[in-house]
Parts: sequence; C-alpha cells; structure tokens
Amino acid sequence: LGSSGRRWRDISNDDDDMHPAAAGMADGVHLLGFSDEILLHILSHVPSTDLILNVRRTCRKLAALCLDKSLIHTVLLQKDYQASEDKVRQLVKEIGREIQQLSMAGCYWLPGSTVEHVARCRSLVKVNLSGCHLTSLRLSKMLSALQHLRSLAIDVSPGFDASQLSSECKATLSRVRELKQTLFTPSYGVVPCCTSLEKLLLYFEILDRTREGAILSGQLMVGQSNVPHYQNLRVFYARLAPGYINQEVVRLYLAVLSDRTPQNLHAFLISVPGSFAESGATKNLLDSMARNVVLDALQLPKSWLNGSSLLQHMKFNNPFYFSFSRCTLSGGHLIQQVINGGKDLRSLASLNLSGCVHCLSPDSLLRKAEDDIDSSILETLVASCCNLRHLNLSAAHHHSSEGLGRHLCQLLARLRHLRSLSLPVCSVADSAPRADRAPAQPAMHAVPRGFGKKVRVGVQSCPSPFSGQAGPQPSSVFWSLLKNLPFLEHLELIGSNFSSAMPRNEPAIRNSLPPCSRAQSVGDSEVAAIGQLAFLRHLTLAQLPSVLTGSGLVNIGLQCQQLRSLSLANLGMMGKVVYMPALSDMLKHCKRLRDLRLEQPYFSANAQFFQALSQCPSLQRLCLVSRSGTLQPDAVLAFMARCLQVVMCHLFTGESLATCKSLQQSLLRSFQAERPALNVVIFPLLHEGLTDVIRDVPLVHLDEITLFKSRVAEEPPNLWW
Repeated sequence: LGSSGRRWRDISNDDDDMHPAAAGMADGVHLLGFSDEILLHILSHVPSTDLILNVRRTCRKLAALCLDKSLIHTVLLQKDYQASEDKVRQLVKEIGREIQQLSMAGCYWLPGSTVEHVARCRSLVKVNLSGCHLTSLRLSKMLSALQHLRSLAIDVSPGFDASQLSSECKATLSRVRELKQTLFTPSYGVVPCCTSLEKLLLYFEILDRTREGAILSGQLMVGQSNVPHYQNLRVFYARLAPGYINQEVVRLYLAVLSDRTPQNLHAFLISVPGSFAESGATKNLLDSMARNVVLDALQLPKSWLNGSSLLQHMKFNNPFYFSFSRCTLSGGHLIQQVINGGKDLRSLASLNLSGCVHCLSPDSLLRKAEDDIDSSILETLVASCCNLRHLNLSAAHHHSSEGLGRHLCQLLARLRHLRSLSLPVCSVADSAPRADRAPAQPAMHAVPRGFGKKVRVGVQSCPSPFSGQAGPQPSSVFWSLLKNLPFLEHLELIGSNFSSAMPRNEPAIRNSLPPCSRAQSVGDSEVAAIGQLAFLRHLTLAQLPSVLTGSGLVNIGLQCQQLRSLSLANLGMMGKVVYMPALSDMLKHCKRLRDLRLEQPYFSANAQFFQALSQCPSLQRLCLVSRSGTLQPDAVLAFMARCLQVVMCHLFTGESLATCKSLQQSLLRSFQAERPALNVVIFPLLHEGLTDVIRDVPLVHLDEITLFKSRVAEEPPNLWW
C-alpha cells in the first residue's frame, strides 16, 4: 500500500478537488464525490504511515479528512511492514501530539532509538510496545513523558533493571491500570511499580538455558523488587511456553495472589503446556477463589482440574470464556459442574475443549478412542450455550454413532452464531465403518483414484462426487454443517493424532502417529465443501490421509475470496505429494492470501510451486516445514523478487546446512535494504542447532505462523487490543 498516495494523486490535485481525468468518468461518478463518512471509512483501511505521509498530500479535501480524529487518535503500526525508521519518525513528528492509542506490537525491525520517539506522543493513554527493542533506560525516559498513560504492553528482556526507572517513570506506572508483559528473563518487570493494576497479562518466554549453555534459575527474581500489588486486579492471565523455568517464575507471581486474593477478580486464566504440579500456595489460592470470587472467565492447568472437585465450588456469573484444554473432564462433569445440569449459558462466547478426550462421554475412566460420543451430552451443551461464537473440539477422537440427528455435525449446525470452529478430522466422517464395508487402506499405501489424470486448471464446476473426485456432497453431514454456518470465518480440521515436526525448545519430531481410521473416509469431497464459506478468512487442514488429487483445494481458492491465512499439513500420502497441481491451481485464485504455512514430508519446493505462489499478490509470510524435503534456491530468489510484499520466509527442509546458509545470505543481501522488516530463516529441519535458530525468530512470527497449533478459542475474545 506504499503507492496509495500515487493512486490518490491520480484522481486529485492540489488546486482542484476534481482531477481533469475524472471528468470523463461514467455518470460523473468520482471518488471524492462520496460523503465524508464513506471516505473516512475507506481511509481507515489505509496504513497510518501511508495516510499521513502520502494520501494527505494529494488534495485539500483529503488533507483535512486524513487529520480527522477518528483516524489519528488510534494509530496501528503492527504488521505495517513498510513502516521504516524514517516513516515512523516523520509520522510521530506530524501527528504525535494527537495520538491517544498507539500499537507498535511486533515492530521488531525498528531500533530502540526510533521507538524512543513515542515519548513525543504526550496524549497517549494506551501503548503496545510488545516485540520492540527497549532498554530499561529508554523505557524510563519514554514513560516519564507519558503522564496520561493507563495501558501498557512491553517486553522484559535480559539486562532489564528496575532500579534504572526514574521517579517520574514510576509515577506514570503507578497510574497504569492494564499491563501486558512478555518475559524473556526471570523478573517481576514493572509489576511492582503498577499499584493500580486491574488487568495483568503475562507471557512467559524464558528459556531454561542461555545461549552459552548456562542453566537459568527462577530464583533470580527473589528479593529483586517489592511485592506486586494485586488488590485491584480484575483480570489475571498467564501463558507459558514450554520449559521448567517458566513454571518456577509464574509460581512467584501466584504466591502473592495466594496471600490475598483480590475480591474483584473475575477472570483467572493460566495456560500451561504439559503438566504443572500444584503447590501449597496454589491450593490456597484456589480455595480462596472458590470462597471469595465470582468468575466469568476460567482456564487452569490440566493437573489442577483432573480428578478434583474444584469446579463444584467455583462460582460463575454470566461467563464468557471457558478453557479446559487437555483436561480429563468427562461429559458428566461438563454438564453437572460447568453447565450446571443444563443451566442457561447464553453469555458464553468461547469454549475450548481441545484435547478433552472424554468431554463428550459420560464416564472418563472407561472410554476408548474408538468409542462413540454420547450425543445427549453434546445436545445439552449446544442447547445451553446457544450463542457460542468460538468452539474448539480438536485433538480428540469424537466419533458419532448411527442415528438420525445424532451426528456431531448435525448438532453443531444449531450453533448459528459460530465464527470460529476447530474439529478433529474423524469427527466429520459420515458414519462408522461397517462390517460389510471393505476397510479403508492406510493412506501411506493407498493408490489415489485418477492419479494419472491431470487436474484441469481454471475449471470452476466441481466433478461429480460419485466419480471419486472432489465435489461437495449435499447428503454429507459435514456439507450440511457448513451450509448452516455461512458466516464462519475460521475453520480448523486437524487430525486427532497429528503432531507437527516443527519443535518448540526441543529437537524436531521425526515420527508421527498414524491417522485415526475414521479419517480415511474424509477426503477431497469434504475439502471441497469448505468452498461454501464465502466469509472464510483462516483455514487449517492437517492430517487428512484420504486427500487424493487435492481437487477440493481448487474449490476453496475459487469461492473463498476472503481467505487471509492458510495452513496445510500432512495431506494425502506421506511418501509422495500428490496434490501439488491442485495446490498450484488454488493459489492462482488466492488474491488476498497473506500467510501460508505448508508442512509436508518430501515436499519439493521447486519452480512450479514458487511460480504458483507468485500469483498471490498480497502474500506477506511463508513458512515451509518438510522433513526430507527439497528446494530450488534460484526459484526462491525469483519468487522473492516478484513478490514485493513478502517479509517473512521460513524454510525448514532436508537440504544441507551449506545450501541453507548460502540461500539465506543471498536473500538478505538482495532484499533487506528495501524491506526493513525482512525476516529470513532457512535451516535443515533435523539439524541439532535448530533450537538456537528458533530462539532468534521474532515472537510475532514464531507464535502466529512458524509453530503449528490450534488457535480457535486459544484466548478469551478481545483479551488485549
């Protein structure tokens, strides 16, 4: 969008609101003839740097509109990858005094000296600097000038020293009511200075070892600063990356809460991968919460809930978010303790039951993976939580029994307000395999039907579903589900046994579990049915072994024109990529696609693939993960030269270290100067040094695209910005 100013200048000039070229337009229609309200709405979609530094200079009318309060009171620079140092400094110089809310989240490419210019925005009430480079001294200087600040988001990096914060800075912090801290080192950060906190969000990204190999200890924070102030706290949220030290540090934060639980606490959320053992302090905290607070949002580590009666004693009032991810919560407990026997929960907007393998069965002790769900439990859930907008049922086997109206898809179709949905692949299969039906062959040995036929390019009509090719089947339960959810924006179909090969603080995973047997009946036809979702923006498909030609992908590319992010993993046969022609055809139609993540063993990132990808003009981020995969360096260079918007290129394949390093250096040397945000990581997937490479990836890319995870109902809606 850096050429917005030139485009506006084509229809405007400084002397007259009507450019001569516009006089000949049909019926006298001219963009500047629209009302101010319509023009302001259009201008709200233009990046702030482009708006102020380019569009504003095209004519007198736009000069006035671009300075409207609705456009300059809130400035969002996150993901404005063209926002260079000079542009940001000039922007702050021209409208800095008017900005009240500023987000520079994830602007990792801007140096600290540029971020420091935020101090000129004296009217700031809310600022997000997560992912920006800031020292303790720079932070102190900035906050000293921001006396009206009430909401702050920062990173706490190694070397942070709270003793360097000035008295003026601490005075500003004492008035801050909302704080988001991302911790890369054991520290309280600025929490002890924030005596008026009402919302505290903590993201723990501390590695157990330094780059030199030294083991870190959470005890480094003991005696470091004053006790945090929580008496006014209403929202407490903590999300931990894997690692023992993150658990040690969060315990110190929780210990303060256990001494005196805030009476106004209404949202308590802790997201922990793996196990997180209870301690005496956490038990006291939970007991105190059960006695003294009424919650409307809850998420606890699975070990705190498993086998306990904690939920029976918790009090809720109009809850809007529940996450029981990975808990052994049974359907009986879900109905009785959460839904209270069918209580009206119309207020619940988001529910995360990811990895809750027993949540749709009455007894958690006896259930096996191949057992059918209890449809009456799901029916009660759907009836009670009828206004759900976000639902996650992934990472479990949810198999429906035979019977009209009892299939999981048929029951979920009643949730007409859903905007995001995550399901295991096996849950959308039409019915259970019968004894009189030939068993499906494992995908790795399957011979795709019609494999010798080429996928026709540009053909919009779908072949008959009965011919073995893709095509939405009106009789399938999955097709009916999507038909009843026309406004769905985020869909995930993830194999119940899927695990990504891309590690998080650990070596790459070399082996994976086979897909569920019921997933064998989910293939191209079901993928094609997704094309019904005209408003779909985010799509994830992982571990669909019966995707043969991939022709369903073409249907999605043709019909889902709002698609912004696409994640595909382990489709079809693992030993051979058979859907490449269909994927190439699909990409030609994805004009708004910004993020593509592709994980597939033995994938050949060749000239054909990058040529197809070059037809996605909006593409900004690419991540390829392929065990034993190959790439063509010349094709990558040509792709980057054609796609000027691409600022993130992560390629993890089976190529040699020398090949990867050479290509990475060539890309940086060729494009770094003109793309300030360019982030290139090309590295062998199974190399022992991958962990050290991953730790240098900007968190905004690592968390949003490089690492595979289910993102539906991952956090409460509107948690921060």
